[in-house]
Amino acid sequence: MSLSSYLKISEEVEAALKESKPVVALESTIISHGMPFPQNLETAMLLESTVRNNGATPATIAVINGSIRIGLDKKDLELLSNSKNVLKASTRDLPSAVLRGLNAATTVSATMACAKLASIRIFATGGIGGVHRNAATTFDISADLTELSRTDVAVVSSGVKSILDIGLTLEYLETVGVPVIGYKTDEFPAFFTRESGFKVDHRLDSAEEIAKEINIKRELGLRGGVLIANPIPEEYSIDPKEINAAIGAALAEAEKESITGKEVTPFLLSKVNLITSGKSLESNIKLAVSNAELASKIAWHL
Repeated sequence: MSLSSYLKISEEVEAALKESKPVVALESTIISHGMPFPQNLETAMLLESTVRNNGATPATIAVINGSIRIGLDKKDLELLSNSKNVLKASTRDLPSAVLRGLNAATTVSATMACAKLASIRIFATGGIGGVHRNAATTFDISADLTELSRTDVAVVSSGVKSILDIGLTLEYLETVGVPVIGYKTDEFPAFFTRESGFKVDHRLDSAEEIAKEINIKRELGLRGGVLIANPIPEEYSIDPKEINAAIGAALAEAEKESITGKEVTPFLLSKVNLITSGKSLESNIKLAVSNAELASKIAWHL
């Protein structure tokens, strides 16, 4: 069967791609597994409107009834936000979700893979997955990093989720040859906070410069993506001591309850939100919107 048998691109996205207009991919796990209802639905719609308000076309990606959908309508977003039977799909899960006719929300890795199939070159998310803090014994390393090493899609995020081992994540990205660009920052952001104690590969201060580097990388025939680290807006940054204490408590509870694999991140985010009395959820929303805005501006120059 041809690719078109598995891939359904919305009319809006298809028209933008045919006319070489800017398109920004958006993930769907933030809807189904990253936030509670109704904030998840509200955020999904806010991200799409942010992309549109910056002159680009949003392409939220998910698997709906076994069809890989590039661009969702409100009914699809409502399904993902309300249903309890939505699979959290990494790249490896896509063939199974298609075969079984499932509804699946795409992680960063799966969203990148699907965006590449649709020739979308940039993707905005909250934070990427990475090397987990206990990876020395569990070998728990996100497939997001593998996808970044092989898929030619640029990703705008506020660093990696601060529940992870940031230093080891950056070491891994260096090993697999993924450039890490700091947008108006010399320091790699830590999702809820602007500082992590780790430096980026280099800093660029405009969307146009970032697009130029992405284009140069592609023209040189170099494989893989680019990670653009966009710090959370200052006014929504959480004090590092507060968020680290919350993360520590959440990690301890996850270990106590034997939470493993793809369930770890949504569990920890939920617990951190509870511990911070909702402050982390607000920050999560604000940084995701900031990333969608930056990705839209970069898309204009790709």
